Amino acid sequence: MAVQGSQRRLLGSLNSTPTAIPQLGLAANQTGARCLEVSISDGLFLSLGLVSLVENALVVATIAKNRNLHSPMYCFICCLALLDLLVSGSNVLETAVILLLEAGALVARAAVLQQLDNVIDVITCSSMLSSLCFLGAIAVDRYISIFYALRYHSIVTLPRARRAVAAIWVASVVFSTLFIAYYDHVAVLLCLVVFFLAMLVLMAVLYVHMLARACQHAQGIARLHKRQRPVHQGFGLKGAVTLTILLGIFFLCWGPFFLHLTLIVLCPEHPTCGCIFKNFNLFLALIICNAIIDPLIYAFHSQELRRTLKEVLTCSW
Repeated sequence: MAVQGSQRRLLGSLNSTPTAIPQLGLAANQTGARCLEVSISDGLFLSLGLVSLVENALVVATIAKNRNLHSPMYCFICCLALLDLLVSGSNVLETAVILLLEAGALVARAAVLQQLDNVIDVITCSSMLSSLCFLGAIAVDRYISIFYALRYHSIVTLPRARRAVAAIWVASVVFSTLFIAYYDHVAVLLCLVVFFLAMLVLMAVLYVHMLARACQHAQGIARLHKRQRPVHQGFGLKGAVTLTILLGIFFLCWGPFFLHLTLIVLCPEHPTCGCIFKNFNLFLALIICNAIIDPLIYAFHSQELRRTLKEVLTCSW
């Protein structure tokens, strides 16, 4: 598998670029103990992957079981869960192969391992890109449901949602393949960073606008009941906390990975950047953690989904 020092994940190919290999050694030599490297064991990777795998599989099974959840919104949520499942599954497969190789229980030719490495890289990268797209699609769907409530069902139809899903999947596979093939090109890394920033700005603008509209609505209701200040302030605070958690988790889990890509472009030979590169495994672990958190934010808040989940867990098909 792709093993580059402490960077033992398949996407560690990002750390094996011609510009990245020397600065890792330079950073270690010049900074010494000042480098903070968080060690992520294969056991932890495997545990996170299994938890995410089971959790997202339950979300997919639950939505598939209940026909009332076969709507555009849950279509996007189901796709997000499926992609998180693929990210987790590829992580579990990769970690299992690494552990078997280290234990001597698996013997494979280098060419075979390289092909497996490339396949899992494409699956992981396409899933990550698609996940970002579906997070944005969920935000757009919620925005339309609030600001165009009367026209929502004519704007966001199931056929249109399916076409959007197909387009996202195809585009993600194509771009992730190009990314794996040309990962050592600066333009490719910059495109990925710009894409992440675009998704972050899109989600922030839409959710902030939705929060403002919700506060206005709550204020109008409060005026009718002559309780303007307590209700409006309480609702606004609750909404602000929810928005902070949603965007904060997104930025915390995805930001370090794209910071890593940015630093490869901006300061590939700087010792401080070299220290950050050494925590690449941590950044990938945060993305897997996001795959665990996504169902809690976007799926399990639904009472009907939770009720169907209980039926799935008790095998009441």
